Amino acid sequence: MIQSVVQTGQTLGYARVSTGHQSLDAQLDALTTAGVDTERVYTDKLSGSGKRSDRKGLSALLDYARPGDVIVVAGIDRLGRDAAEVMMTVKQLRDRDIAIRSLREGIDTSNATGRMITGVLASLAELELELGRERRAAAKAARKARDLPTGRPKALVPEQVAVARCMRDNGEPCGHDRTGVPGRW
Repeated sequence: MIQSVVQTGQTLGYARVSTGHQSLDAQLDALTTAGVDTERVYTDKLSGSGKRSDRKGLSALLDYARPGDVIVVAGIDRLGRDAAEVMMTVKQLRDRDIAIRSLREGIDTSNATGRMITGVLASLAELELELGRERRAAAKAARKARDLPTGRPKALVPEQVAVARCMRDNGEPCGHDRTGVPGRW
């Protein structure tokens, strides 16, 4: 028999952005407004495509959380890269009597309805990712069928490549490293 998690512990928060240049501010503001103590918010700034073990903030949160705690997130998608990962995290927390409250979706996994809605939303998010991949693959195939470039444009035209090779073969400096300092290839 499944029973609801009754909050007897702390309210914790988790925020994640996908790249280092994105800001956590909006998520942190939402968590604070929801009553999460800033000292109890765990964060990650990295690509969602990384392994869960690469997310130090999430790992620390999962290690710290205890039965009766509630983890608040701005959106359920912050807990993983895809529906399977989100659902695995939700299930692991549920098995430990730790609830999740998602502010954007207005759901709470401490009850059966919240768990069901979490599953549906995670599945829809994964579907959207898959549809995006399919659209990109179809666009690439269409360009390839028309003999159009499918990747990034070349940095050098063939004549520039020939000059650079000639310079390299003659021992001359012919390129720059990423800092703009002339060097050899």
